[in-house]
Amino acid sequence: MKFDLHMHTFHSPDCLSTYEAIIAAVQRRGLDGIAITDHNTIRGALEMRERAPFPVIVGEEVATAEGDVIGYFIEEEIPRGLSVEETIERIHAQGGLVAIPHPLDTLRGSSSIGREALLRVIDQVDIIEGFNARCLRQDDNAQARTIAAEYGKPLSAGSDAHHPSEIGNGYVDIPPFTSPQTFLDALRRGRWGGRPSGWHVKWYSTWPKILRKVRPPRQT
Repeated sequence: MKFDLHMHTFHSPDCLSTYEAIIAAVQRRGLDGIAITDHNTIRGALEMRERAPFPVIVGEEVATAEGDVIGYFIEEEIPRGLSVEETIERIHAQGGLVAIPHPLDTLRGSSSIGREALLRVIDQVDIIEGFNARCLRQDDNAQARTIAAEYGKPLSAGSDAHHPSEIGNGYVDIPPFTSPQTFLDALRRGRWGGRPSGWHVKWYSTWPKILRKVRPPRQT
């Protein structure tokens, strides 16, 4: 089963992707499922889970005090601005899995957790994102995979899509799963794939912020 485990909807302030556009792109790219990981909200993920004709993992990309953390399989929103430790604790408290997206990405600034913070909480981390299609330096993706291997963490991969055309640029190919624990097992047995999205997709994250000042996105 091919899953893109990192993407956004119009509920993220830097994205305008509608549900219908995402569903069409997922089907066009031959994916079997996705995770919706909007910034600091699960509303889009919950709504997509009801609409999509394929499995949708509810996720949230939470902005912590030291960089982003993704919670998978959560049902309650995690507030932004907490410490990494408290964010992890709140994800685990509701039976979710903790993933670290684009760690060590040298070009993302404060949204990327650095090595010191990552290693401080590594024992509480369930998953490390080993390929993010929006990482411009592939050495940064490679360093994430190196740390995952060193500490025995399964890898995720995703497009980090902020536009439907990016969907499927990063994915995992895994066996079927029925729960967070079997999902972890599937990641360990699976493989990742994808291609870098390139510099131009950064515009897809800038344009929505400009456009939102003029009109709201169409919510379908």
